[in-house]
Amino acid sequence: MSRVSKPHEIVERALGLSTADGCVVIAEENSSANLRWAGNALTTNGVTRGRTLTVIATVDGARGTASGVVSRSAVTSEDLEDLVRAAEAAARAAGPAEDARPLVTGVPVSAGFTDAPAETGSDVFAAFAPALGDSFARARSGGRELYGFASHELTSTYLGTSTGLRLRHDQPDGTLEMNAKSPDRTRSAWAGRATRDFTDVDPAALDAELAVRLGWAERRTELPAGRYETLLPPTAVADLLIYQYWSASARDAAEGRTVFSRPGGGTRLGENLSRLPLTLRSDPYEPGLEAAPFVIAHASGDDASVFDNGLPLEPTRWIGDGRLERLTTTRHSAGLTGLPVSPALDNLVLEGGGERSLEEMVAATTGRALLLTCLWYIREVDPATLLLTGLTRDGVYLVEDGEVVGEVNNFRFNESPVGLLSRATEAGRTERTLPREWGDYFTRAAMPALRVPDFHMSSVSRGV
Repeated sequence: MSRVSKPHEIVERALGLSTADGCVVIAEENSSANLRWAGNALTTNGVTRGRTLTVIATVDGARGTASGVVSRSAVTSEDLEDLVRAAEAAARAAGPAEDARPLVTGVPVSAGFTDAPAETGSDVFAAFAPALGDSFARARSGGRELYGFASHELTSTYLGTSTGLRLRHDQPDGTLEMNAKSPDRTRSAWAGRATRDFTDVDPAALDAELAVRLGWAERRTELPAGRYETLLPPTAVADLLIYQYWSASARDAAEGRTVFSRPGGGTRLGENLSRLPLTLRSDPYEPGLEAAPFVIAHASGDDASVFDNGLPLEPTRWIGDGRLERLTTTRHSAGLTGLPVSPALDNLVLEGGGERSLEEMVAATTGRALLLTCLWYIREVDPATLLLTGLTRDGVYLVEDGEVVGEVNNFRFNESPVGLLSRATEAGRTERTLPREWGDYFTRAAMPALRVPDFHMSSVSRGV
């Protein structure tokens, strides 16, 4: 058995082995549990465990400070010295780091830093699994076939530095995705949920939602490409705004490379981006969406710096009442741009003051509109305008005078999330949602549905 097996001991041992001028060690203990089902029957389930260790060495030289980063999985006590030396060698071989800053100091030690990591297991599905079985029976009697998966992960992160930081964060992350299909596979509908512990998800409610959508799809109408009034559900809004969030680097904007660059120089900070009183914000302590309250950076890039590891994170408004208030910065890019330090956080909330549910927004529709289920295969076309393209999936429905009258074909869209915010005429009630496209990377989001009067469906898609 390894002489050092506890994560905090691994961190302390690695720091003790370091001969670099500075050192950051990030130990991550991950456990996961999952269920999968197809054709109204469970197919697989499993539980996994894993460990990843990242060592960041910094070396001061005559021309500046260099950094070296090495990450490895399944690390034991016997592997530590080799890992530490590899990070130091990488630092000595590198040139001075552009983002070099003194390592963070003065942060209190996290409670529980020396405690064992948190773990998940099959017990997380104790109430969910029987309810799922009941949903299978209802779907079977209703002529539907349910497919999908439920996954729960729990990651305990231990961060230690040569400047004395000893920080810990436990992050639960659960997702549920369910597809319902007609027996002949001509109709399909999707629903998803994000959760911390599976006590707040109801498979029966998802099945009921999917049954309604399959019923809508019994009548089908073909529509051409064009601009349509469109109701975007929270999941689709999340996918678009997460991409916008990932593209909100202050440095890139200041250098004239993004949609947030001001013509003639500088950034668009202070400009109104929406006629609606929309507020886009992040908060590590947001109830139900809690995220790490300090920077965890495994690598440096436009929106992250390994030198910022352990930097405290605070609630941040990116857009306030429709006005652009903040762009993401590291300590380095904040210095370059003269803007406040605003590191990216791992959740995102959009609020627009609306109280209507998506169903109520449908009922309030006059004339003709489209109701989307979700988006996928989203890709960037033009960073200068943040023009994105992608596809609709698993149900686009035609709304006429407040009623869904049938399903229409899928489309490829071309839209900028920044443009959508400027043209949206209504925001519904904010609710927690699962991004369909980015759910593997970003699950902590709460969004309203948005009504857009002229969403650009650029071509017809024959996919489902």
